[in-house]
Amino acid sequence: MYKKYLAGIVVAGLGLGLVSFKSDSDRYFEIAKNLDVFATLFKEVNTYYVDDVPPAQMMRTGIDAMLKSLDPYTNYIPEDDIEDFRTMTTGQYGGIGAGIGSHNGKVVIQMPYEGSPAQKAGLVIGDEILKIDGVSVAGKSSSEVSRLLKGQANTPIKLEIKSYGQNKSRTVELTRANITVENVPYIGMLDNEIGYFQLSGFTMDASREVKQAVQKLKEMGAKKIIFDLRDNPGGLLHEAVNISNVFVDKGKDIVSTKGKVKEWNKTYKALDEPLDKEVPLVVLTSSRSASAAEIVAGVMQDYDRAVLVGERTFGKGLVQATRPLSYNSQLKVTTAKYYTPSGRCIQAIDYSHRNEDGSVGTIPDSLRVAFKTAGGRTVYDGGGISPDVEVKQPEYSEITRTIVTKGYMFEFANKYRADHPTIAAAKEFQLSDKDYQKFVDFLADKDLSYTTNVEKELDELTGTSKEGKHYDDIKAELEVIRKKVSHNKANDLQRFRTELQEMLEAEIASRYYLQKGYIEASFDDDPDILMAKSVLNDPQKYASYLKVNSK
Repeated sequence: MYKKYLAGIVVAGLGLGLVSFKSDSDRYFEIAKNLDVFATLFKEVNTYYVDDVPPAQMMRTGIDAMLKSLDPYTNYIPEDDIEDFRTMTTGQYGGIGAGIGSHNGKVVIQMPYEGSPAQKAGLVIGDEILKIDGVSVAGKSSSEVSRLLKGQANTPIKLEIKSYGQNKSRTVELTRANITVENVPYIGMLDNEIGYFQLSGFTMDASREVKQAVQKLKEMGAKKIIFDLRDNPGGLLHEAVNISNVFVDKGKDIVSTKGKVKEWNKTYKALDEPLDKEVPLVVLTSSRSASAAEIVAGVMQDYDRAVLVGERTFGKGLVQATRPLSYNSQLKVTTAKYYTPSGRCIQAIDYSHRNEDGSVGTIPDSLRVAFKTAGGRTVYDGGGISPDVEVKQPEYSEITRTIVTKGYMFEFANKYRADHPTIAAAKEFQLSDKDYQKFVDFLADKDLSYTTNVEKELDELTGTSKEGKHYDDIKAELEVIRKKVSHNKANDLQRFRTELQEMLEAEIASRYYLQKGYIEASFDDDPDILMAKSVLNDPQKYASYLKVNSK
């Protein structure tokens, strides 16, 4: 039943579906010939190579290298990884209901899910996992620990946990449950008229969650909606079709898939009446919105149904399907490209044509072909979906990047939570001057080694000068410049306080209100949301972006 279930789902981005292999006799001969050569070579190497070679390891290396030469999305899925693959496509698994990750060599809770066994047991962000059922997790990766935490629902599991600031560990006993990761982690009102919801994935039931989100927002009084697709990596193709159908008319073309075998080509249409085809709609996109997310964004743009705000999307216009292999393994293979209603394929990288060094390049803007939306606006293929309103994204300072990447912000938020039992609502929470000074003091003995962009450029100039004949002539001037541009940690912590404090407030809010708190605390500082609100609050501006002369 399980394999039959896997074989029946088509995806864009994660890739599932039922397909079959066809070829002519010449191709069959080439396949048989090369399989024979490969089998003979594999046997000879394993028999005569000077050292022992684990056959399974060698075969896996060969398979991975072979598939890597095609594209990043064609993958071999061994039996051990099938359960993780199923989780990626369904959003469901048996476990404690918490995201985990590595922090300074420790495996810690990164986000308990609301209502999960982890949250009910009192586990919080930053809790370190020391043992699982009496077995130490020292030296194990976060993915290995994640597998140990998973299991059949209703089975017991015992964790040894050490919380931030505590000298002693404690034992926590939980019962695993059936966990469903939400595709829509947030629904809420930004003001009296504008509703907002975020879609983070396209696993099973994503379209049902989107319908419920829209209905809930309308019940809350929303007269305009912001639909956030930023950083959404994609997922099930049919969920993208059904989500598009929420906002566009029954019978409309949503997406077409076209591959090498013509019999597999298919056009997916909107099968139901839309939930709301009139509500003013802004769709947020980012450079990490990919695949199924790009289908939805492309449909909204091609039918002039929404104004797209943000960044150009990732540009993944490839569809994958899975094929069963021996010993309960699977092959996820690219079988087609998808096309939006206007006829454009937004694939950014042409993996079929490689440079002499094997690298691939993106399709240059000069080769992007123009298409027309339903209302006559010009849009382009290749290189992702370009927004109607492009928003410049903030470039964070080197000190901010260093603090985040070294985990100091994560650690201070844990400390703040340990020192403060409660805070204001996430939307209202702000750090005081005293709080920020405590953050500065916390960083006093931390390694904040970093080099600013100006310092890097000066280093390059100095290096180039030394290779020439005039270094001695300009050496003194270079040293003067270096003294002027050299960064100072204390000064930078004040100079970039605004960006640091905005990020820190969201991080701290998540310690009290989990993922919803993190999202809400970011609203007032989010340039995409601010632009989206500006567009929606000006009916003439909104309409102008959907007119022919707007692009």
